[in-house]
Amino acid sequence: MQHAEITGWGKCVPPAVLSNKDLMTFMDTTDEWITSRTGIQERRVCHCNFSDMAIVAAKRALAAADLDPGEIDLILLGSLTNDSYCPNTASIVADALGARSAAAIDINSACTGFLYGLHIGTNLIRTGAHKKVLVIGGEFISHYMNWSRRDVAVLFGDACGAVVIEATDEETGLLGASIGCESDAKYAIQITNLGSAYSRMTDDFLYADWNFEGQEVFKRAVRAMAQACEVVLEQRGLSVSDIGLVVPHQANKRILSALAKKVGLDEDKVFINVHKYGNTSAGTIPVALTEALEEGKVKPGDYVLMASFGAGLTWSAGLVKWSNRVTPLTETDADLPPCEKTALEIIEAQIKRYEERDKASV
Repeated sequence: MQHAEITGWGKCVPPAVLSNKDLMTFMDTTDEWITSRTGIQERRVCHCNFSDMAIVAAKRALAAADLDPGEIDLILLGSLTNDSYCPNTASIVADALGARSAAAIDINSACTGFLYGLHIGTNLIRTGAHKKVLVIGGEFISHYMNWSRRDVAVLFGDACGAVVIEATDEETGLLGASIGCESDAKYAIQITNLGSAYSRMTDDFLYADWNFEGQEVFKRAVRAMAQACEVVLEQRGLSVSDIGLVVPHQANKRILSALAKKVGLDEDKVFINVHKYGNTSAGTIPVALTEALEEGKVKPGDYVLMASFGAGLTWSAGLVKWSNRVTPLTETDADLPPCEKTALEIIEAQIKRYEERDKASV
C-alpha cells in the first residue's frame, strides 16, 4: 500500500506585529482582557497579497524536501481569503512556483482547510492518482476584519504554512483521519457580504462583517475535535500515551486547554503558539508544525496528532507518523517583499472606514 510521507515543510508569517497594546489605541479593550480570555498577546498583519505568503511558504517547503516545483503534480490550497476566486488562487501559486505539471485546487473549509487538504492529498497518493503533492493552508483574515468588533478582531491574524507529501512504501505520513461538518450551526461563524447570496446594489456590500457566536463555537469545537481525535486513535489501535506531540488548531488558549483535558492529554505534549500569531485559521496547523520541527519538538518516528475546527462548522483530526528526517534537506532565501509600515499603519484606513460607518448609523 502506498503512503504519503511529509518530506518538506515551511511557513510564512508577515513581519508587521499588531500587539494587544496596539489594539488598545483604537478599541475599548486591555491587554489583560485579551490575554486572560484568549492567551493571545500579538498577531501578524499582511502587507501584500495572500498568494505572496502562500508562495513563500511553498518555496520553503519545497526546499526542505529538495524538490523542484516541476515535480509537483497537485497543489491543494486551503484558505477562505484567496486573492481571487476566478482564477483560483492555487493556480496563481502554481504559476509563480513554475509548477507546470500540477493541477491546482482551492479548498474553502476555513480553519480546517489544511487538514482537509492533507486528507485529500494523502488519499489521492494512496490511489496512485498523484505522487507529489503540495498542501498549503493560510489566511489573510485581517483584510476582512471589522476592527470595531472587539469580540472578533482580537482573535485573528495572518500567516501561511505548507507541506510536501510524497508517495512512499514506508508506513509514514497521515495514517488516520476523520473529517466532517456540523452544518446545522453553519452561521455560528460567518463573514457576511461575501458571495453571490449578497446584493451588490447596496452600500453595505462594501463592508465585510462578522457573525461569531463564541460560546456555541467553543462548545462544539471542543466536543467535535475531541471525538475526531478519539476516532483516529481507534483507527490505529493507539492511546493518547502513544502520542509524541499534539499540533492542534490555534483558536485560543481556552479551547486548547479544554481539548487537552477532554482527550486526556498532557498539556506539555500540546504545541502552542497562539500567543504569537492569534488564530490564523487554515494557517495555524502548518505554521505550528513547522515551528515544532524547528524547535526539535518532533522526533523521528513520533506519532503527531492534529485537530481543527472551523466555519461550516467543519471539523477534522489527523494522525501522522513522522518519518526519520526532522530537518530540511535544503533552504531558500524566498521571502515577502519589504514592509515599510507598522501593523497599525496597514489597517489604519480600514479602522477609519468602519468607525465612520458606525457613526453614521447612530
